[in-house]
Amino acid sequence: MAMLGLRGKSLLALLLACLIALVPAALIGWQVVDSIRTHFGEAFARNTTLLQREKIFAPLSRELALSLRLADSEVTRQWLRDEADVAKRELFFREAEGYRRDFRDHSYFLISNRTHAYYFNDGKSPHTESARYLLRADKADDGWYFNTLRDTATFNINVNHDRQLKVTKAWINVIVHENGQKVGLAGTGLELTTFLDDFIRSREAGITPMILNRQGAIQAHPDPRLIALDSASGKGAGGLQQQLGDAQERQALRLAMRQAESRPGEVAMLWATLGGKQQLLALSFIPELGWHVVTAVDLNAARVFDGPWLTPALIALAVLLAALLLGFAYAVEKLVLRPISQLRKSAQAMAAGQYEVALPAERDDEIGELSAAFGVMAHKVRSHTSELEHRVRERTRALEEANREMAAAHKKIDDSIDYASLIQCAMLPDRQLVQALGEKHAVLWRPRDVVGGDFYVYRAGEHTLLFGVVDCAGHGVPGALMTMLAHAAIDQAIVDAGMDDPAGILTRCDRILRGMLREERGGHVLATNMDAGFACVDLQARTVTFAGAKIALYYSDGDDVGELPGARRAIGDKRIGEYQNAQLPLQAGRSFYMTTDGFLDQAGGELGYGFGSSRFADMIRRHARLPLDEQGQAFSATLAEYQGGHAQRDDITMLCFRFD
Repeated sequence: MAMLGLRGKSLLALLLACLIALVPAALIGWQVVDSIRTHFGEAFARNTTLLQREKIFAPLSRELALSLRLADSEVTRQWLRDEADVAKRELFFREAEGYRRDFRDHSYFLISNRTHAYYFNDGKSPHTESARYLLRADKADDGWYFNTLRDTATFNINVNHDRQLKVTKAWINVIVHENGQKVGLAGTGLELTTFLDDFIRSREAGITPMILNRQGAIQAHPDPRLIALDSASGKGAGGLQQQLGDAQERQALRLAMRQAESRPGEVAMLWATLGGKQQLLALSFIPELGWHVVTAVDLNAARVFDGPWLTPALIALAVLLAALLLGFAYAVEKLVLRPISQLRKSAQAMAAGQYEVALPAERDDEIGELSAAFGVMAHKVRSHTSELEHRVRERTRALEEANREMAAAHKKIDDSIDYASLIQCAMLPDRQLVQALGEKHAVLWRPRDVVGGDFYVYRAGEHTLLFGVVDCAGHGVPGALMTMLAHAAIDQAIVDAGMDDPAGILTRCDRILRGMLREERGGHVLATNMDAGFACVDLQARTVTFAGAKIALYYSDGDDVGELPGARRAIGDKRIGEYQNAQLPLQAGRSFYMTTDGFLDQAGGELGYGFGSSRFADMIRRHARLPLDEQGQAFSATLAEYQGGHAQRDDITMLCFRFD
């Protein structure tokens, strides 16, 4: 009877445990249903966003195409060149009237960059060929126009309220170019209320469509109060990030926007808190418009899927779980509980570390095998524990000693490299350049590692100045060691050839370097060549004499960019190169630039291409009129922006000078 009571209590406890297990089972079932709802919600949000994207892109792309044609029209550009010409004015407004009829909002505008006159016709008010008003750079409401002209993009779309015209529109602003110059702005606008009704406002509960620009400013939203008016001027408020719950969600939004921009046409998704509710955000980028189409879905309110079958399915699942648990309880009590109770005391003793306890009598079944296994386990655990403790002590001592040796070696290497960097920096003529030239020069020196293979040269004579940049093969410690040899060779070459003969310096340096690195010492299996360029400035004759070995001399006055190319063979190359002097006049306002290939070859941009000569020349042209110290800062910022997250490939050195 006692045995029966014991088993009854065990069975009752097992049944109680099964009932308790129903609670997590129910929770798991609810999580399964919730995951299904989330899955359907994500699919619904993705499809809705793609549909909304096409719904917005199709009409707006047509408006954008018409605006681009208006801005690129020869009639438009001819009139902007000569606004006083009556015939050109009449021709423009006749052609513009045709565009006005084709635009969705039946309106167009044109702004002259020369007079800042704003022309606008929309078909509602009387047609006029006179300017509606003049824009001013010091007027906050007109900041959108001047910011648009400073932007590198061809066009932008800006939601703005025009106080002069008393209209609020989504404006398509297209820059008018003439011979590489920005001469004006042209485009059209979509009335904001109509735009929201046609493309944004949703009648479905729990769904909030919106449009963001690249900076996250809200361009369209069912609630007009949240729209960032005049975002093109940089003062418009209304970013979606301001609506999110915390900094982590804002960071997630930025990552999702970058992901959508890198894969146009696909949908990026994230969870965020909007209006105090957890919502699913789906984003798709339209590169042609520079917009993100966003759909916020509240899964608790949106009708993602209807489920009249859901409640019966849950009830059936609960009944099935209860039946399975009852059957499991009976099987466990009969096959496991009674045999295991016999081993309980032995197991408790082993758990307390008493491995010498007596085990139940041997049995010819699984329980007997389990008892024998307990005995073997106790013996092995005892012996293995002792052996492992001994091994752990020995290996710990060995690891501690190895770590101490490794830390000492690492410190020696770091100290040596830091000292080498100090020596290399002392070799550079920074102090001489600052004292002698001041604002007449700028230097960008950026080794890839702590030390590098690039350096620059400056020598001053009575009426002449010598500038040079040198790129030794390799970078890091090997490149730094090569600079020591190269520096010595150049010093000797300048003494032998004279500062006013850059080609002679290169030729003499080539001979000296070949003599230093003779073939019998293994120099032919190592890269020991170097690129170099030298420019001699004669302040009395007002001339610049240049010669280069795979390094060119660029020059610009802000309008054009010229180049004196260097020879095709480096110093110390397998075949001896021939170097020739080229001469330029030292004109006032003309800046000169020499750079190593580390700048031109630096990977960056969306595709990881090198910076390139054409981009380098365009950069020089844009900044050539700035003071040289500002040019250096601008070049560094331009390179950093292009490089982005790409690693620096090579040492970078750029030397600039100008004598007004």
